Amino acid sequence: MVICGVDPGLNITGYGVIRAEGLHVELCEGGAVRPKGRRPLEQRLGDLYRGMCEVLADCSPGVIAVEELYSTYEHPRTAILMGHARGVVYLAAAEAGIPVVGYTATTVKKALTGSGHATKAQMQAMVQRALDLCEPPEPPDVADALALAICHANSLRHGLPDWMRR
Repeated sequence: MVICGVDPGLNITGYGVIRAEGLHVELCEGGAVRPKGRRPLEQRLGDLYRGMCEVLADCSPGVIAVEELYSTYEHPRTAILMGHARGVVYLAAAEAGIPVVGYTATTVKKALTGSGHATKAQMQAMVQRALDLCEPPEPPDVADALALAICHANSLRHGLPDWMRR
C-alpha cells in the first residue's frame, strides 16, 4: 500500500510517501510544499492546495496520514492557522478520493520510538533507520510526514484501535 504522510504548515508543508508491504517499508518520495513568500493567507493556502494536488496526483497514495490538531492556552492562534493548512490538505484529499486518517503526536512518537515524548532528533533518527536512509530526512517537516506514514503502516500491521488514531 502507498501511504502519504503530511505535516501541514502555512510556511512549509512536509510530505512523505512510502510503500508498505508486510513488515517492509520503503521511501517513494519526500519533500515540501512551500507557499511563495509573505503573501496574504488566501494566496498561501492556494499555493498549498495546488502543491498538494500535484503531490497526490503524482504519487497516487491509498491513504493520507496527518497529525491531529492540538493547541495550548499560550498559542491558540497557531492552532487556528494550522487548522487552515490541515483543511486544505483534507480538501485536496477529498477531491482526489483519498481517505485521511489522523494521529496524535504522542501516538506517532510512541509508534516509532517507544516513547510519546521523543525529541525531533530521535524521531528523525528512527525515520532514518526505518527507511534505511544514509542520513536523517531534512527538513524536519519531511521527517515528521514520513513518521506519520510509518505510524500508519504500523497501525495496519498491528491493528491499532480507532481511539489511538485520534
